[in-house]
This record gives sequence, C-alpha cells and structure tokens, in this order.
Amino acid sequence: QLQLVESGGGLVQSGGSLRLSCAASTDSSDYPTVAWFRQAPGKERQGVSCIRKGTGALNYVNYADGVKGRFTISRDSTKNTVYLQMANLKPDDTAVYYCAASRSNYGCSTLEKSYDSWGQGTQVTVSA
Repeated sequence: QLQLVESGGGLVQSGGSLRLSCAASTDSSDYPTVAWFRQAPGKERQGVSCIRKGTGALNYVNYADGVKGRFTISRDSTKNTVYLQMANLKPDDTAVYYCAASRSNYGCSTLEKSYDSWGQGTQVTVSA
C-alpha cells in the first residue's frame, strides 16, 4: 500500500502562507487522485482540495468553497509529491491537514472511504 507523508505545517499569523507537501513512498502513478482533507478540533474531517490526473500533463483540480482563491493544489509527478499552497490564511484554517490517495480516476470525492491511502497529518495553526 502506498505510504504518504505530509510536511510543511506550522504556526503562522493570519494573512500568512504555508506550503504543504504530500510525498509518496513509491511511484504513485497507480493513484491518480490525491486529495487534501482537514480536521479542526471538535469537527469532522472535511475535504479541502483534490487533484486528478487527466490526459498527458493535464490535471483536474477542485476546491472547497471556503478556500477557493486562496489555496492552490499541484502535483510534481517526478517527485511523487502533491502540494497545497495556502495563502491569506485565516484562523478558521487551523486544523490537522491530511492527504489521501485513491486508485480511482473517476472524479474527486469528499468521502473518506473513497481513498485507499492516508498520511499521518500535519498541524496548521493560524493565529489571529
């Protein structure tokens, strides 16, 4: 099973930026769909963003409404790594961020059960 490791979390002031990385332990080409989820204290885990491989170098991306225009997801297939660039961070973005990978390429799902592999999470804390 694919092993995923997140990194890049930390403490940042409101309005600041962070870039999260999700590195796969091996070739992740069999896992065309990768998503970022987050879980804030006392809340359920929710989908944040997703990237799905298209034809050739094309990737399809989507974002939760609350992060559109602030977060950017991208993939470097040569490094088996997916990134989440987060800008203009707000205290409400405080959460543990998880990446997850799926063997399916039918579309991005917000259902946790759609994903086959998960990372251990990285903490993002945004101070007011």
